[in-house]
Amino acid sequence: MVLGFLYQLIFPNPLGAKNKDAINWSLKSAVVGLGFGINANQALASSSEGLVLTIFSIASTLLLGWILGKALKLNFTSSYLLSSGTAICGGSAIAAMSPILKAEEKDISMALGTVFLLNSVALLIFPSIGTWLNLSQVDFGTWAAIAIHDTSSVVGAAAAYGEEALEIATTIKLVRALWIIPLALITSLFLRKGGKIKFPYFILLFLAAMLLNTFVGLPQELSGGISMIARRILTATLFLVGAGISIEKIKSAGWRALLLGLLLWLFIGIGSLTAILYI
Repeated sequence: MVLGFLYQLIFPNPLGAKNKDAINWSLKSAVVGLGFGINANQALASSSEGLVLTIFSIASTLLLGWILGKALKLNFTSSYLLSSGTAICGGSAIAAMSPILKAEEKDISMALGTVFLLNSVALLIFPSIGTWLNLSQVDFGTWAAIAIHDTSSVVGAAAAYGEEALEIATTIKLVRALWIIPLALITSLFLRKGGKIKFPYFILLFLAAMLLNTFVGLPQELSGGISMIARRILTATLFLVGAGISIEKIKSAGWRALLLGLLLWLFIGIGSLTAILYI
């Protein structure tokens, strides 16, 4: 990711406007491929332990985002996009909520820019924090899935920490992403703006790959090969993520949005880590 960022500072991004689409499709492909290397029974047993923490973190982050957004005098749409992105799954939640809220382009860019920046920081520092605190693979995977916004950064940070952390983080994060549906339905019901709900269907393909690997019994060479290719695609995805960061995007977010995003991120990061360590 760092190499991608440095690349775009020196050379023009060859993908240009298509960089976002390239990230979108390469990430989905990588996540589905990773499913072939995960045992459903083990992953779900571990991820179920984080269910209560997931529900509480989503609800508390949305509530805090509404309070802080009013205090910082951000418009409702901006604060709601940031809150939902922090609470559930970053850019995917923002993309799902935007048409429902009928958000303007400047609000969407602001939310995505803020989440993108904090994702980049998390990807770099989380593995070091986990090592410093001597977190187990299970604890780190759970923490990364709850406290990091986007799936790409969750998977990247967990992959750097260890194999078991990657399996747990991927499963919890994608199950967490399913909360987009009830949140989108509730948002649409109460705000009554008539927007469409956008569901991340690739999550179903990930679950199908995981179940296929667990219950059909694919040859180890095949499942391992697919999982290895998925990791290589993920590495390329992180490069594209870095290449999509620009000084202009960071500036476009504005200090109020950055402050709200930072406060929510610290809340969910520190709060979830405290719960994992002491509860």
